[in-house]
Amino acid sequence: MTQNALGVEFELRLSENPKSEQERAAVLANPGFGNHFTDHTAVVDYTVDSEGKGGWHDARIEPYGPIAMDPAAAVLHYGQEIFEGLKAYRHADGTVWTFRPEANAARFNRSARRLALPELPPEVFIESLRRLVAVDKAWVPTNEGESLYLRPFMIATEAFLGVRPAHEVSYRVIASPAGNYFGDIKPVSIWLSEKYARAGHGGTGEAKCGGNYAASLAAQLEAEEHGCKQVLFLDPTDDYAVEELGGMNIFFLFTDGTLVTPALNGNILHGVTRDSILQLATDRGLTVQERRITIAEWRQAVADGTLAEVFACGTAAVINPIGELKTAEGSLVTPELPEDSVAMSIREQLLGIQTGKVEDLHGWLTQLA
Repeated sequence: MTQNALGVEFELRLSENPKSEQERAAVLANPGFGNHFTDHTAVVDYTVDSEGKGGWHDARIEPYGPIAMDPAAAVLHYGQEIFEGLKAYRHADGTVWTFRPEANAARFNRSARRLALPELPPEVFIESLRRLVAVDKAWVPTNEGESLYLRPFMIATEAFLGVRPAHEVSYRVIASPAGNYFGDIKPVSIWLSEKYARAGHGGTGEAKCGGNYAASLAAQLEAEEHGCKQVLFLDPTDDYAVEELGGMNIFFLFTDGTLVTPALNGNILHGVTRDSILQLATDRGLTVQERRITIAEWRQAVADGTLAEVFACGTAAVINPIGELKTAEGSLVTPELPEDSVAMSIREQLLGIQTGKVEDLHGWLTQLA
């Protein structure tokens, strides 16, 4: 790959049939989440040569569309793939920024190592976002709280049937306008999964790969049958310690001002939002603990009144309070959120930083366009 003043040089192969201004406006009027996609995609290929040396090449921006893939492509048979998720926000002056992409790049490579995929240079990761947003800037929503969701992913494309790391890989980024998450946030009910586990020790729990999410779907269906929007997974090998939700990390605020989240143990995803909350909570003077917390401790804290708030966090919803944990043995109900709840206050601060309305004291923002 060649370099330019900004980093990697991406060849531009622009679409000859982009959406019209009217079509784009119709999408942006009600984008939802993950339903519509921009006109282009960023692509970088990786190949291992006959001498066993691998390298990235052919960085490009090309029209969004179906991926031509051999039916024997390794990703289809052995699930060798990873992905990321982050957002781009349009600020008041029209510029477009994203939040902590270096952290996403680092997690992407952590996932790559676990799935035996090649690591992508962080500068290529960030430049791919910058180049894609540059050509599809018109797709970044302008309404309050909306964003352009960016989905980098890597798939094994080599055509072969054999259990080994693929010698041909494709890294890609697609983008999707996302609706408003600033609206009224209501506490949700979640279901305690006692039949299924999300991950096992030594497995792929801390990797952001599709297999983890596929493995959570049966439990998610069970949760929906009980009127819940999310499912909570425990570690049955460690006294039923709390791990995380199907796609979100979890926090507990106690009445003494202690904020607790399960410690990263190899099973839990290294959430960028999770890490940001830990920093902002520390800035506020809260006592922050990353430690083991069991379902028994949760029950006891509800019983003795020492549990003040429970909330989940992730890229899509940012922060959402949890009002009730439903279990086969009954419910654990969190006290009603006060107007000055820590969860909603940190959510407002975090979103303010991302949208440029609150000062970024930690250098978390990166301009894309």
